[in-house]
Parts: sequence; structure tokens; C-alpha cells
Amino acid sequence: MTIPILICDDSSFARKQMVRSLPDNWDVSISFAENGEQAIAAIKAGKADILFLDLNMPVLDGYGTLEIISQQDLPTLTIVVSGDIQPEAFKRVKALGALDFIKKPTAKEKVKSVLTNYGILREEDLLTSELLKEFPVEVQCDKLRVSQDSQLNLDPYQEIANVAMGRAGDLLARVFDVTVQLPIPNVNILASSELHMMLKAADQQQGISAVCQGYIGSGISGEALILFYDSSLNGLAKLMHYEGEINDAAEREMLVDLSNILIGAFLKGISDQLDVAFSQSHPELLGLHRSVDDIINSGSRNWQEILAIEINYVIEDHDFQCDLIILITQASLKTLNNKINYLLDEQIA
Repeated sequence: MTIPILICDDSSFARKQMVRSLPDNWDVSISFAENGEQAIAAIKAGKADILFLDLNMPVLDGYGTLEIISQQDLPTLTIVVSGDIQPEAFKRVKALGALDFIKKPTAKEKVKSVLTNYGILREEDLLTSELLKEFPVEVQCDKLRVSQDSQLNLDPYQEIANVAMGRAGDLLARVFDVTVQLPIPNVNILASSELHMMLKAADQQQGISAVCQGYIGSGISGEALILFYDSSLNGLAKLMHYEGEINDAAEREMLVDLSNILIGAFLKGISDQLDVAFSQSHPELLGLHRSVDDIINSGSRNWQEILAIEINYVIEDHDFQCDLIILITQASLKTLNNKINYLLDEQIA
């Protein structure tokens, strides 16, 4: 009997990855949702005996979706598939009724193992080659190829950033024994003037400290910039259990140490997905308690066009947040595009 499956993720790239991770010859019909509201409607329409659910989504996120499923006792088995791999995220979704948790990017072997362990996938659910010819499973999975000009399809880049963001958030959570709120990454192609405008959107009512760190590897290069707000520095000192006077030297040490952790984990998340190795320069402090304009001028670059990934990390129950901005040079885009296209081709093969 054909099993109705729903894949709920705001990223079309991630939805296609999930389809390709399903067991071969599985007798299923597949539907898609881009957020929790669409998922709830699809479940009520009988399209989701099994739900593969992302957590970070607009409109209604995965946590809210799980709450509604539980409250209304909706008939679906939910498996969370997310880049947020913090221990607290796993505990929370299990408490809300999720069957299991699979980290992104998904692996075919892991998906099959989870389905088999819970008795969802049985041998009789797999179509034989003769049945496949008679009743082929049709799912639209066109290649999400990216072009070599500035009119990029940014969806693959956002999903790659989402996974890297989760890896960095997980490391922060484990190092400080906290829970990190993870947003939807903001990914854009920006001219130099637009980058300055983005930075100026930061809170103008308080001072900012900034750390910059360059990286290069496999034809891809750029800089990572972290903005720390003055209002968060006392919270950071408490998180790092810093003892003694919080002077400029202490603040420099704390900011550089945290930047090494956050930037290194994020870049490792990207390198693991694209199979590249990055070398990183030593973090450079662009300024303490400065205005946004001062930070821009001290870190000014002459890139005509860049790929910018912006993420705001907030630590729950602590007075701390920071903005991580990953900048990728225009000259790197062709190589980066080729890497992503190769990744897509490998998944299809």
C-alpha cells in the first residue's frame, strides 16, 4: 500500500535532499510544505502518514507544528530533520512527540535505519523492479543548478548556511551549557555600499566591538565578521566565568576567544558539506566600543560584489547576543557554484 509522506522545509534545496535520502523503491507518495501551517493543512488532508519536519521555518516553525499536532492529536508520525543539533533541541522535540531526530544534511543510511528501527519501513513496502515499471513513483526533483552570474538561486546557499549555523550553535551550547536561539540565515548578494548599509542597520544607540577573521581554501576566500554589542559584554563575562576586573584587555581576550570558537565551527560546517578545507588567519580586533561607522571604515574592503551570510546568535536566559557575518568574495563565486553543482550531481547519482 502506498504510504503518503510529507516533507516540510522552507528550503527547496533541503526538500530535494530529503527526497534523495529516502529508501530506494519505497512505495510512497510525496507531498511538500514550506512551513508549519501548510504542513498542518496537509496532515488534515490525509497527505502525511509520515512527516519529515524542519525546525527553523517562517510563519510556523517546527516546534509550533509539533505542538499543534500534539494538541489536536493529528494522525502522523513525525521525524524531525534539522540543522539545529543542540542537545536541548533534541530533548524538546522528543517531549513534543517527535518520533526521532535526524541531523542535516541527511544521509540515506541514517534515514533507512530510523524508518526500519521504528517499524515504519518493511520489506513489503519496497516495490520490485516489475512494479516500478508498472507504477513508477513520480516526484519532481529537477536539478537546482546555480548560474555563474550575479542572479544566483540563493536557496542552496541558505541551506548550507543553515547547517553550518546549527553546527556553530551546537558548539556554543555545549561549551557554555546553554541553549542558543537559531534564526533563519539571511543570505544575499551585496555590492560594497549595500554591505555598509546592512552593517549600519545595527543598533546605533550603543557601542559595538568587532572581530574580523580571514579565511581561504580551494579557491574560496573571504572574511568573517562578528559584531558584539556593548550591552552583551557583561553577559559574555558571566558565560565565560571570567574572574577579575573587566578591562579592555579582558574584553579583547574574551571576544577573540569566542570569535575563534564561533567562526571556526561555522566554517567547519561549510567545509564539511562542500568537501573543502579552509585556512584561517588570526582574529583581528577591529575596535572596542566603537560606532558602526568606525567599524565600517576600519574594516573597509574594495569588493565590488560579495555573498553575505548574516546570522544573529542569541543565548536563552542570558543577556548576550552577537551578529556573525560571513563574507565571500566575488572572485570565489564561480568556484563555490561549481562545488554546489557537483554536490547536487553527486546526490542525484
